Amino acid sequence: MSGAAPKPQRTRADRLAERVAECELDALLVTNLVNLRYVTGFTGTNGLALIGSGGERTFVTDFRYVDQAEAQVPAEFERVRGRQDLLGDAAAPLSGRVGFDDEHLTVGAHRRLAELVPDGVELVAAGGLVEELRAVKEPAEVERIARAARIVDEALGALAEQGLVGRSERAVAAELERDMRQRGAEGPSFPIIVASGAHGALPHASPREEPIPADALVILDLGCVVEGYCSDCTRTFATGALDGEAAEVYALVLAAQERALEAVRAGAGAREVDAVAREAIADGGHGERFGHGLGHGVGLEIHERPRLSPTGEGTLAAGNVVTVEPGVYVSGEFGVRIEDLVVVGEEGPEVLSAFPKALVTVG
Repeated sequence: MSGAAPKPQRTRADRLAERVAECELDALLVTNLVNLRYVTGFTGTNGLALIGSGGERTFVTDFRYVDQAEAQVPAEFERVRGRQDLLGDAAAPLSGRVGFDDEHLTVGAHRRLAELVPDGVELVAAGGLVEELRAVKEPAEVERIARAARIVDEALGALAEQGLVGRSERAVAAELERDMRQRGAEGPSFPIIVASGAHGALPHASPREEPIPADALVILDLGCVVEGYCSDCTRTFATGALDGEAAEVYALVLAAQERALEAVRAGAGAREVDAVAREAIADGGHGERFGHGLGHGVGLEIHERPRLSPTGEGTLAAGNVVTVEPGVYVSGEFGVRIEDLVVVGEEGPEVLSAFPKALVTVG
């Protein structure tokens, strides 16, 4: 006797439609390209989607992307060829309460949309609905992020063998990007940071033509993109002997980072996890030198939900992918940051960054 037919898997559009209904909306207009890629798979540069609470799904793009949409956008969507300015095509069939992404739609675009929709349509600010879904990664998403993390590990390992002293920060950044691309990355997920000595006291320093000196700390913050998904990792290398304060700060940041990692688990508060590292650094006498948040979500974008910071909201959920990256920045002298990329689990984190965190000395 044959078994019952398997239930069809819920798609991302199915889950989004449920949230649309829960928000008492008749439809959601998805215009942000990253959110559009998440919901439909479309990777072009002009498109939008309408997700109805009753199962209606429409994808609209212009003539340049018709064939691409046929290949990428699933058949659950009605695929419509519109004009290059798609708002008019999207507005015509709207009715009832329609959510729009107020976190991304410009004021001008919203004004024009309001002029185009039929009488009786209520436009409702509904930003964040897709981002809520994106925050919890599916296994295939985690696998892509993990591949991107492995490429970073390999690039750092190769750099440690090549050496740093005498090379310019900019040359090292360029070499890291080239290496990651050769290992299969689509490109860097953000501008690579290479910051040595006093320059490392700038958390978002841009690489310079200055040569990297001996007996200094060097912050290396990098990530890459694999099939649209990002990675992010920071390691701080030494280029020789360090003075007592620099070595002590490195040990402090490492201890704070490892304590914070232990706190990362499903159900933990975003602010509480941040506080674990912040308190450790404050107890070490450097609280005022850790001014940024502990971490952030990573996925299709390098910065997404959730946020681990003193103002972070909500709790972590299994399947979140976040960074844990405390730092101490001593103005005019040096900086230390150590960052891992981790998947949140019910019992704790799965750390994707495998390059050693014990202080590595590179000549």
